[in-house]
Amino acid sequence: MRSAVFYGKHDLRVEEHEMPEVGPEDVLIRVKACGVCGTDVHIYEGDKGAAEVTPPTILGHEFAGVIVQVGENVSNYKAGDRVCIDPNCYCGVCDPCRKGFAHYCEHMVGYGTTVNGGFAEYCAVNVRQIYKLGEHTTFEQGAMTEPVACCLHGIDLCEIQPGHQVAVIGGGMIGLLMVQLARLAGAAKIALLEPVESKREVGKRLGADICIDPVGENAKVRLKEEGMTWINTVIECVGHPSTIEQAIHIAGNKAVVMMFGLTKPDEVISVKPFQIFQKELELKASYINPYTQKRALDLIDSGRLDVSSMVCQVAGLDKLEDILSKPELRAQGKYIISPEK
Repeated sequence: MRSAVFYGKHDLRVEEHEMPEVGPEDVLIRVKACGVCGTDVHIYEGDKGAAEVTPPTILGHEFAGVIVQVGENVSNYKAGDRVCIDPNCYCGVCDPCRKGFAHYCEHMVGYGTTVNGGFAEYCAVNVRQIYKLGEHTTFEQGAMTEPVACCLHGIDLCEIQPGHQVAVIGGGMIGLLMVQLARLAGAAKIALLEPVESKREVGKRLGADICIDPVGENAKVRLKEEGMTWINTVIECVGHPSTIEQAIHIAGNKAVVMMFGLTKPDEVISVKPFQIFQKELELKASYINPYTQKRALDLIDSGRLDVSSMVCQVAGLDKLEDILSKPELRAQGKYIISPEK
C-alpha cells in the first residue's frame, strides 16, 4: 500500500509499505481522508509533538474511512461502515487511567505517532477507537473530529459562561473552531486576531464579532474601542511565544488565558508575575482529547459546527512533504490528504 513514512527530521518518503496486520480486536480501515495537523509539522521538523515518534513511522492521526475487514472478536462494526478514529488509545489499567486521567496513560498507543497512522491507504485500528459517521457527514468532515475533540477539551477548561467576552488569537483551523465553540458556549462578544485577511473574512462568517489585524492595528486599543473592556477568556491558537505574551497582555481581570497552540519544546515566554498577580489571571493549557471524541462527532453530525470552510485543499500523498515543509502553503488554510488521489 502507498504510505507516507517518516524517517527522521525533514525525511518523509511516499513508498510502498506492507499491509497492516488485523488483530482479533482490530478493524482494517481504507483511509479516505486524513488531516494535516500542526503536530505533524512539529514531528517533521524534528520536534516532539504530543507523543514520541520513533522512525520509521507512518504519520497521520486525523482520519476517517471505510471498514474493509474486522477482527474475529469484533461484533459491533462491519465492512462498509463509515467511521472516524480517535487516535489516542488508552490502556485503562495504569494509575492515571484508573484515576480518570486517561490522556496521561502510561501505555498510550497513538495512531500516527507511536504506531502507524492514516497517511496511508490502509490502517488497522483497535475497535475501541472507532466512531460511526453520521449519514450526511463526509469523510473530510469526519477526519476533523479529532481536532474538534481537542478543541472541546480546551473550551471545557476555559469555563466560558453565557455573556462572556472572548478573544481568539490565530485564525487557522483551530482558531476558527474555537470561535465557533466559544459562540456555542454562550459568549456574547468574540474577537479574532489574525493577520491574514482571507482568514479574518472566514472568521467573521463563522461567528467572530470583531476581526483585528494584529500586525497593522493596535489590538488592545481596537478591542477597547469595540467595547471589549473586560475580556474573560483569551484562547491562543498560534503556538508562538509572542502571541502567548500578547494573550496575557490583552486579558481582562480574573481572565483565563488558554495556551492552546503548540510551541516548540524548548521555547520560553517572558512573563511579569506582577501582571499575573494584579489581574488574578489563570494560565491554562490543554492536552489532547480525553473523553471528547463522541461529543465532537455529534457536533459535526448535527451541522452546528462548520469544519469545512477552513479547508483549502484535498491533496494526494505526493504533496504531503511540500505541505509540511512550506509555511506559505499552510498559511492558505487546512489541508486534507486523500491517499486515493
